[in-house]
Amino acid sequence: MRVCVFGAGAIGGYLAAKLAAAGRLEVSLVARGAHLEAIRANGLRLIEGDAETGHKVAASAEAAEFGPQDYVLLTLKAHSVSGALAAMVPLIGPDTAVVTMQNGVPWWYFHRHGGTLEGTRIEAVDPSGRIWDAIGPQRAIGAVVYPAAEVEAPGVVRHVSGRRFSLGEPSGEKSERVTAIARELVAAGLQAPVRTDIRAEIWLKLWGNLSFNPISALTRSTLAAIVADPGTRAAARAMMVEAEAIAEALGVTFPLDVDHRIAGAGAVGEHKTSMLQDLERGRPMEIDALVGAVQELGRLTDVATPAIDLVLALVRRLAAAVAP
Repeated sequence: MRVCVFGAGAIGGYLAAKLAAAGRLEVSLVARGAHLEAIRANGLRLIEGDAETGHKVAASAEAAEFGPQDYVLLTLKAHSVSGALAAMVPLIGPDTAVVTMQNGVPWWYFHRHGGTLEGTRIEAVDPSGRIWDAIGPQRAIGAVVYPAAEVEAPGVVRHVSGRRFSLGEPSGEKSERVTAIARELVAAGLQAPVRTDIRAEIWLKLWGNLSFNPISALTRSTLAAIVADPGTRAAARAMMVEAEAIAEALGVTFPLDVDHRIAGAGAVGEHKTSMLQDLERGRPMEIDALVGAVQELGRLTDVATPAIDLVLALVRRLAAAVAP
């Protein structure tokens, strides 16, 4: 089985190292810059706890070197996918499956969804439907990523916590292709449950991300600080209540109530969200996939989103203000 990890950031590097270590697959990695040069020179280094291991992984900036794959694990951030389509095309063969590992609302959300919105393309995450047309929604396998990892130095990835990658077909079927890649992830020491409703799990993670991420960026605050402050907690709760109404209009039911979800976020402690980390490092923030797409779904379902609208406008203004 040929598997290419497209996007050698922290999660992509973690996946490539674990799959390479298992030794069951032909694993390749699309990377660039100093990260690529370090991997070529010294292998991909993975730090887990006190142990550091090295892994020989075929790496290149040119996907054409690897050719069509059985699976592409797409680990770019959502806002980078559209711009990488041309580079990704050489990996796509007639039967290639693309495992989408982005945070937020996925571009394929309304493929095999059913109902009046079947086939709808979400402009916030897929402008002009470019991803839908280039990859094809029939190739997509959904994923919800839980591990935390970071690139400590070029070619060196540190695993911080978590091993679960929930997987699911947009149709809800337990197909051979999704169960096959799940087996390989499990053989590599990861957790890979196959869900019959991957959208529900996407929403459960998104529920917190759409609120806590932009509020943390706007206030430079950790999760614990946002939850402890009555004002920011109320703002996050208002956004989450709106998102819950949208999800329910789309047929999704949450397994816990909003206050339990907020308490869970606060229990994480003095953690900086990914959006705040990106802001501090001068990187683009995942605004559209986490917040803009939810606003768009609100328009599609006729659910009013005043709190989401306000926070989205503020964080977009912040992004524009700090842009180089």
